[in-house]
Amino acid sequence: MSGLDFEELAEIELQKDEQEAATLGTLRRPSVATTAAEDQALGLGHPFYDVARHGILQVAGDDHFGRRVITFSCCRLPPSHELNHKRLLEYLKYTLDQYVENDYTLVYFHYGLNSLNKPSLGWLQSAYKEFDRKYKKNLKALYVVHPTNFIKVLWGIFKPFISHKFGNKVTYFNYLSELWEHLRQDQLRVPPEVVRYDEKLRNLHSGRPPSLVKTPPPRPPLPTQQFGVSLQYLRDKNKGEFIPPVLRATVTYLREKGLYTEGLFRRSASAQTIREIQRLYNQGKPVNFDDYGDSHVPAVILKAFLRELPQPLMTFEAYEQILGITSVESSLRVAHCRQVLRGLPEHNYVVLRYLVGFLHTVSLESLRNKMTSSNLACVFGLNLIWPSQGAVPLSALVPLNLFTELLIEYYERVFSIQVPGDPSPTSAKVGQLDAPTP
Repeated sequence: MSGLDFEELAEIELQKDEQEAATLGTLRRPSVATTAAEDQALGLGHPFYDVARHGILQVAGDDHFGRRVITFSCCRLPPSHELNHKRLLEYLKYTLDQYVENDYTLVYFHYGLNSLNKPSLGWLQSAYKEFDRKYKKNLKALYVVHPTNFIKVLWGIFKPFISHKFGNKVTYFNYLSELWEHLRQDQLRVPPEVVRYDEKLRNLHSGRPPSLVKTPPPRPPLPTQQFGVSLQYLRDKNKGEFIPPVLRATVTYLREKGLYTEGLFRRSASAQTIREIQRLYNQGKPVNFDDYGDSHVPAVILKAFLRELPQPLMTFEAYEQILGITSVESSLRVAHCRQVLRGLPEHNYVVLRYLVGFLHTVSLESLRNKMTSSNLACVFGLNLIWPSQGAVPLSALVPLNLFTELLIEYYERVFSIQVPGDPSPTSAKVGQLDAPTP
């Protein structure tokens, strides 16, 4: 079949998609004002503001394997005459460049692609070629949500260029409920257009209106629960110990046997293994990381523990202050970090100091493990702080990662009682907490 035939067939399938969406009453054009407003930290100074303002690309938290999640939403693509697709490709590479050194997952929301906003097949082919091994090596999963016959047409076009290994990374989900088996729903910003389409699609295929099922009340945690409970709960259950058992066990193991592991915290681990270890911890049973023979396992467990806290370690209240780090003069940023940390609850401060002290130690061995303070910040930024509502907007990643990098790089200054030349007063609370690390 010729390229022209494929182009015509693709156009036919897209028209069918549009008709179906119109039938469901979900076909709407996204508003730039709306998408830009959702991303309060996005400024005109962003190097790709002309593309980023549409909200096409978002970076969420981690999946169940400990991999960073990046989403691409077709419903946010404006008509082709309003978007420079060459710039879109540059923006994609600019974003991925920040994460391709780590294992990562892509989620492609297909709903909303139509004859007005679709890139040409020639552009898609050149884009695929642009994404060389650097981008494909650590891409561990590509989730395609709400696929249509148009996707099958594309697959026919690209099949000669796609390796069998890459093809095995692609998974299709007909409904969002299937996606939630792999990702955390509260950390992923799904466009409302996609949510509405998913609901109407499920209702159409089920042949009946949605039932008004009441959500059952949450179950109380087990007395031995370690994941998904508050720091205070863990302290109460562990005889007043500030440092949670999972955190202490993983840090202790990695200090002794994982400091020289190349790419520590960058790699993912078997989801089955991670669930097994979480189950053992939650049941109060012992865990011996030597049994797994892989330092990446306790590293993923540590990140999972932080990510599943009901409130981020640096608290919801500190979120806006942390975002302000980029507007602070460079010479005053460490002092700004110290000021933000002074507002943390005592327990959070102690746990954060314990964790960051360890990450600082990891960074000191970066010649062997390749994990500088900047690399560690890219991994831990979203595991230490996130907003109380919705996912972290893409433009917030720079300040969040910068703040985290400063904590790690200048650990001794940030967590010290008083730094010479720092005019800001040292509170009694901070002085009290800067005793030897528990």
